[in-house]
Amino acid sequence: MSWLSSSQGVVLTAYHPSGKDQAVGGNHGKVGEEATPSRKYGQYTMNQEVTKVSEKPPYDRSSSQDSLDELSMEDYWTELENIKKSSENRQDQEVVVVKEPDEGELEEEWLKEAGLSNLFGESAGDPQESMVFLSTLTRTQAAAVQKRVETVSQTLRKKNKQYQIPDVRDIFAQQTESKEKAPDGTESQSVRTNENKYQGKDDQASSLVVGEKELIPLVPEEAPASETDINLEVSFAEQAVNQKESSKEKPQKSRGDDAPLLNFRLPKDKTGTTKIGDLAPQDMKKVCHLALIELTALYDVLGVELKQQKAVKVKTKDSGLFCVPLTVLLEQDQRKVPGTRIPLIFQKLISRIEEGGLETEGLLRIPGAAIRIKNLCQELEAKFYEGTFNWENVKQHDAASLLKLFIRELPQPLLSVEYLKAFQAVQNLPTKRQQLQALNLLVILLPDANRDTLKALLEFLQRVIDNRDKNKMTTMNVAMVMAPNLFMCHALGLKCSEQREFVMAAGTANIMHLLIKYQKLLWTIPKFIVNQVRKQNTENHKKDKKAMKKLLKKMAYDREKYEKQDKSTNDADIPQGVIRVQAPHLSKVSMAIQLTEELKASDVLARFLSQESGIAQTLKKGEVFLYEIGGNIGERCLDEDTYMKDLYQLNPNAEWVIKSKPS
Repeated sequence: MSWLSSSQGVVLTAYHPSGKDQAVGGNHGKVGEEATPSRKYGQYTMNQEVTKVSEKPPYDRSSSQDSLDELSMEDYWTELENIKKSSENRQDQEVVVVKEPDEGELEEEWLKEAGLSNLFGESAGDPQESMVFLSTLTRTQAAAVQKRVETVSQTLRKKNKQYQIPDVRDIFAQQTESKEKAPDGTESQSVRTNENKYQGKDDQASSLVVGEKELIPLVPEEAPASETDINLEVSFAEQAVNQKESSKEKPQKSRGDDAPLLNFRLPKDKTGTTKIGDLAPQDMKKVCHLALIELTALYDVLGVELKQQKAVKVKTKDSGLFCVPLTVLLEQDQRKVPGTRIPLIFQKLISRIEEGGLETEGLLRIPGAAIRIKNLCQELEAKFYEGTFNWENVKQHDAASLLKLFIRELPQPLLSVEYLKAFQAVQNLPTKRQQLQALNLLVILLPDANRDTLKALLEFLQRVIDNRDKNKMTTMNVAMVMAPNLFMCHALGLKCSEQREFVMAAGTANIMHLLIKYQKLLWTIPKFIVNQVRKQNTENHKKDKKAMKKLLKKMAYDREKYEKQDKSTNDADIPQGVIRVQAPHLSKVSMAIQLTEELKASDVLARFLSQESGIAQTLKKGEVFLYEIGGNIGERCLDEDTYMKDLYQLNPNAEWVIKSKPS
């Protein structure tokens, strides 16, 4: 492919910044110029018209695919130049300072975020408290935890801290027996077999080799593509290890040129697909702990450095629209509209763009007039919450420029200070499959406000792309235009050479492309992580049950009576192969349903809704969902294609309730 044919043999190198305290702000000069320090892309100046700066000849959008690829790069550099020009005379705002942690601090913080802080420090207690959690980890996950525990232990010993310092051998003693087994107890060979049914032989993308690094190019939308399921049943890091081992046993064949055309889809899961937002908060917290450990394990296996950043708190605006933290925006928005999860100004800007029609050619690519944008910003700040702002004055391209401005001027990046570098590092993973796996875990790890806003943005971008025949904005074009707004505006204060800027341009545009194209997949919680949560809950229940029996014995209660009651709690008056479904807010509040091989969650809902009157039935459809509650899960909203018998066998002690989703 000629996507980067203008590179002329530029050598791309890995992007691993290092250094002490650094201010957030990009330093990306255009190609051919030496980068200059202290450019702040998060700041927008509108005192001059934005002009398209390019020395390349114009490209005909209707010509060959090669021209389209060249034009996509042109879109990226033009957008970056527009951002620079509009930032030059903007009044300085507070700069986010990113502190490089001291030795051991990074690992200590990592263990806290992974829910393992009780293994060390002042809060160190009985390691048994974490044994349930550790017992559910895969080999690679356990190795990632062990590596961080060892580093923290060594650091604490060096500093002679008077804390209880864990012995790694004690903590992981229970892991040795299960190292050859998967989380569900099956032999690792069967895990590998399960993985192989998903592993496409051409997963290794045909790469652009530049120097010592390879970059997976974007694929034109028009090209034919084969589809394969992405494996969500086996740990991603375990898949990477197995792939490495199998490649040693059987030397890999030369890569096929059709590899980039391989697309991935969500596999059909009889126990139901779990989306972000489907689980109760206590289970979602466990998912986040496991996602962090899994992401770290995956990066460890693939030899890619994963360094989280920590933003030092600085003074930010506590009201207004632009340059305001997402959490502050949502707090003030929720006073106006309770339950709001996406900033109102963000929603309104998208709405205004859509009102102008998504068929407008060059939508998102063509900037609004700079003077108008400046005036509109000031007017919005003064009148938006009063409800007196006249949206009729906002032209479509101006609204698009304001939307991008909003994203750039967030005090901390939409992808978060903590994980921005991890998102950028996705470009260094060797295969498209592994890039998607890493992005999946990173999306799970984003704070709720960031994740919800990112989802709204990606859904909007997809709607723009759906009109590509008219607006000439393909996934590739949109990715090129939006990448600088999400990635380059917070480049963590590093000086950026032309070579590095080229890496960032190609890499971040590719990541943006994947975020847009695979957003449904990326908002799915992998089945292996849900299963690990189920296992944790089961082990915790056993522990609690054991403690309760001890307590009952001490209190001289009839243990036998208790055990009988406990055993019959879920089985009372319900025949084998039948579940009792509760629907407290519907006309039919309860129903016994016979389980069959083909019975789905949608069928159960349909039976209840058929009892409603015509209008109520229409209103309730799409507003109520079947939930799996208790047993080995806290609470889970079921996908309509869930096969109830299969799920019942996975969680026989669950209760089944029809209700609406919490706002």
